[in-house]
Amino acid sequence: MKKIIIAIDGFSSTGKSTIARKVAKKLNYIYVDTGAMYRAVTYYAIKQGFIKNGELNSEGLISALDNITISFKMNEVSGIAEVYLNGKNIESNIRTMEVSNYVSPVATLSEVRKKLVEQQQQMGKDKGIVMDGRDIGTVVFPQAELKIFMTASVKTRAQRRYKELTARGHNLDFDAVLGNVTTRDHIDSTREDSPLIKAKDAIEIDNSDLTIEEQVQTIITLANKKIT
Repeated sequence: MKKIIIAIDGFSSTGKSTIARKVAKKLNYIYVDTGAMYRAVTYYAIKQGFIKNGELNSEGLISALDNITISFKMNEVSGIAEVYLNGKNIESNIRTMEVSNYVSPVATLSEVRKKLVEQQQQMGKDKGIVMDGRDIGTVVFPQAELKIFMTASVKTRAQRRYKELTARGHNLDFDAVLGNVTTRDHIDSTREDSPLIKAKDAIEIDNSDLTIEEQVQTIITLANKKIT
């Protein structure tokens, strides 16, 4: 049976990672969370002092990109591929509001995108991969056999993000999360390098009122049509 590339793009907090992970597991494909890769770079920038007092030292971060190695390793207990930065597990560190607030500005840097896109393309050279992000179907794998574009209302996405963060023990208010989601939408959609746009041949899924299993089954059905 032939293998394909499945590209899942869309707005923040649409559940792309959760859906992509489940689709990959059902198809026995490799799953790559590209959002986690950009979060890893952002976390590195914060820890190295390239982000201070709300300001991003772009030149400093760009000059240090060769010092960044990102990899994924499977957690045998959870069954989730967790992100490692220079050999250290930072899965929990990158899921904070602090990282969320700066990941979009970091992702606008062409040098950062170039470095990570090269890694992502290498990961998919043998196909049999599910990758989610903002520009997978338009930039990373424009030749992907199946492209999905996920969306949902801003309020729905903010509620999901708020629930996720509070479950992790973060103490914050809903309006702050809503503001973060709205700001990220604007930055992601208007950046000069690889803006968030729907590929012409992508299938749009509005999951505001869909369950996770409904979304997974929809994508599996679409994938099977491409595989057979």
